[in-house]
Amino acid sequence: MLSCVHSLITIRRLGNRPVTFMNRRSSKTGGLERRGLGYDPEEAVRQLASVDPTLAKLMEVAGPFRLEVRRMHNPFEALARNIIYQQLHGRAAEAIHRRVLALFDKKRLEPEDVLAASEESLRGAGLSAAKLVALRDLAAKTLDGTVPTLARLRRMGDEEIVEQLTQVRGIGRWTVEMLLIFRLGRPDVLPVDDYAVRKGFALAYGMKESPKPKELARYGERWRPFRTVASWYMWRVHELPPGVLPPKKRRKQS
Repeated sequence: MLSCVHSLITIRRLGNRPVTFMNRRSSKTGGLERRGLGYDPEEAVRQLASVDPTLAKLMEVAGPFRLEVRRMHNPFEALARNIIYQQLHGRAAEAIHRRVLALFDKKRLEPEDVLAASEESLRGAGLSAAKLVALRDLAAKTLDGTVPTLARLRRMGDEEIVEQLTQVRGIGRWTVEMLLIFRLGRPDVLPVDDYAVRKGFALAYGMKESPKPKELARYGERWRPFRTVASWYMWRVHELPPGVLPPKKRRKQS
């Protein structure tokens, strides 16, 4: 278990009073590395609160930033899992993923296995025809170098990664953004096409309707370079009890 201490951070004034956040912080040695983050979440919270009073209030009521990055052994494994899980509930997707792995008696899926397996066996494990095609395209593009190695991914910029990985069938921008946030620990990702992020923004900012992706992107410019943290709090809005958010109103986005 990680050794944790708490630090009280005072943020700039919100209205007529200072806003304070109690942030859980890992022990100094290797804390961020153990969480897999490429940025300091406390610095991010301070910066965001200083530029957006509404977000500052949301962060206060939602509590500490606790995004945990999931370890990625290699891009193929992570993206294959994403393809399998697309448009499925967690338990159903997990069952299919387990059956696919069982075909090869391995803990991790490898591109050579996918290309060598018969269509009948993969479909029998529960993959749809579209996911089978996508998985095989991912395997082929991993072997030919289109999908970068993990070491190369870590040196690439966010947009470069999006451009490279969306060449694979079945991998869209949203899928790559989730990889950037939850596998690579990138600090400045705003998934404007994510329904829950846009709906969370509407609830947090008292809007009657969710913003269009371009509207959210425009507003989110003030959150740079920590748009990932702001996005995480938009997801957290859906977990808050009634009455802690502002009433809905018409609001023109700047």
